[in-house]
Amino acid sequence: MAGKRTVHLRIEGRVQGVGYRYWAADRARELHLAGWVRNRRDGAVEAVFSGPAAAVERMVALCAEGPPDAAVTAVEIVGEGTAAYGDFTIEPTG
Repeated sequence: MAGKRTVHLRIEGRVQGVGYRYWAADRARELHLAGWVRNRRDGAVEAVFSGPAAAVERMVALCAEGPPDAAVTAVEIVGEGTAAYGDFTIEPTG
């Protein structure tokens, strides 16, 4: 579908224990994106954002900033696709 984008991100730094998942879910919902976010056992956060390309691009930029107590050191796009999801969810640690 033209104008849609899905990205799979890995976010590193001080991103656990600072409300990052809840912050990301709130921003994604504000941007009307679908997908999910979760903590990883290695200390990173992983997320998939799907929706209008401009909104996804904005979300990727926001992820580099994170919530006030976070200290993001890297945002890596580990995959892209055309998958669509329903609501935005917070998933169990993976």
